[in-house]
Amino acid sequence: MKIVCEGIELSDALGKVVKACSTRTTNPILETVKLSAENDGLSLLATDGEISILKKIKAEVFEEGAVCVPGKYFAEFIKRLEREQISLSTEGETLLIEYADSQSTLQVLPAADFPAIDTDVDENKVALTAKDLKELIAKTTFCCAQDDSRPILKGCLIEAKEGIIRFTALDGYRLAVCRKNLVSMRGDLKIVCPGRTLNEIARMLGGDEEIIELCVGRNIVLVNIDDTVLTSRLYEGEFVNVTNIIPRDFASEILVDRAVLDESVDRASVLARTDKGSLILFDIREDSMDITSNTSIGRVEENVKILLEGKDSNIALNCKYVSECLNAIADEKIRIGMNGAVSPCVITPAEGDGFLYLILPVRPTTA
Repeated sequence: MKIVCEGIELSDALGKVVKACSTRTTNPILETVKLSAENDGLSLLATDGEISILKKIKAEVFEEGAVCVPGKYFAEFIKRLEREQISLSTEGETLLIEYADSQSTLQVLPAADFPAIDTDVDENKVALTAKDLKELIAKTTFCCAQDDSRPILKGCLIEAKEGIIRFTALDGYRLAVCRKNLVSMRGDLKIVCPGRTLNEIARMLGGDEEIIELCVGRNIVLVNIDDTVLTSRLYEGEFVNVTNIIPRDFASEILVDRAVLDESVDRASVLARTDKGSLILFDIREDSMDITSNTSIGRVEENVKILLEGKDSNIALNCKYVSECLNAIADEKIRIGMNGAVSPCVITPAEGDGFLYLILPVRPTTA
């Protein structure tokens, strides 16, 4: 292989694909980026066995070929050559990097050892705006589980039917649901996509009005954005049926200004986070809600104006879960429904059904 390319383009491409390199593996090939020179371009490909990212750039190809370079080190080195024109050529198990009046070398692995990546994925397909996809991801994936006790909960359930796409995520303590309209679709979808995959897709997204296609087939999802192709395996198994988890009716329902509530919870969280349970107590009485954090360090008590429908109520919630839900919402007003201290708290828009958050209470409280 022998090519010449611009350092800035190579560095930018490496910055994207190296995110798919494995950081903890016994297989060295998964720590590499595969460079493939063909026709008038250079393809860069990385995978950790779950996610793969492919990026193509323009290059002057003098000799076609492929080789695997250590991803992290190659990316860091090339980042320092963004202003240079770079020549890459292979000599046996060595990659020669020439720039300006200097040259360096890296030890490489054979391209034949790199795992085959399937990019022929086109059985079912949905299309939506980049803006809506960003919002779906931002409003749900933070509720995906982080541990391996139930691996499928590290993913997000994606369902598409009758022109509507819905993302659902839960970790055993909280639940997030977000819905959006599709631009087009071919075939219904019901898949569980790793939360990490969705967050990588979000980082790739550009202009809000751009139309993004999610292609699904053979337990793989594929997204192609600006000559960058991301593929990921999907989780197998049955996701939790959330239909019976979400209450339909509430004994107490309040309408509140989201920003005011968020600021109040944020201040109460300063002390709540110092306590093991990170608890904040919400005490609802007529037209106001007291928000209290009481720890060995001190006490914060704030009052927020609300509109209440139904009975007075109180509930204790984890401050982190409340804050993350409120931060994911852009609406000016929100509704919060409760059925007492031992039942879930549900947050929804003041109007419509664009999103829903459910948070389990930490412990029973008394009035």
